[in-house]
Amino acid sequence: MNLSFAVWTVIVLSLLTANLPFVVQRPFLVLPWTQAGEPQRPFWLQWVASLVFFGLLLGLAYAGFFMIGRAFFMASDLASVALFVGKLALVFGLTALLLAFPGWHNRSHDIHKSFLARLLEVLVFYGLVGTLGFAFEVNMGNAFSQTWEFYAVTLSLFLVLGYPGFVFRYLMRRPKRKSL
Repeated sequence: MNLSFAVWTVIVLSLLTANLPFVVQRPFLVLPWTQAGEPQRPFWLQWVASLVFFGLLLGLAYAGFFMIGRAFFMASDLASVALFVGKLALVFGLTALLLAFPGWHNRSHDIHKSFLARLLEVLVFYGLVGTLGFAFEVNMGNAFSQTWEFYAVTLSLFLVLGYPGFVFRYLMRRPKRKSL
């Protein structure tokens, strides 16, 4: 795998996923509490659904790390490139389907996400993109152990990449609708 391909893939995905929670109103996570506009469900059912969702998300992240990190990739061999791109597409597709489930499940309701829900979505996306970055690093053969400073800096950079979405959602003035 080419180092510049891996770096630019992680940067572009970071830019997209850091802004996605602020731009899209549909939820990406099954949270253990009811959001505004969501139908009331029993307390225990919300928690079970949330735990199952996050368990599936963690399992998918681990499977993606294993599939991409342990994939044999040789840029000169067309079959190797096709297999690697296929594994990458499979991981992205399954992750997109899992993250689209909460929005699809509540498609008939007008849900208003709180800032806390958006922040949790940003943190989940940070973890997913970070897992992909580590998988790329393992695939290239030079995995390094990281300390807390690395995570503090990368989280700060991820939040800075999400600033345009934050401005779009919370700081832009929108014309008020005239009531009829």
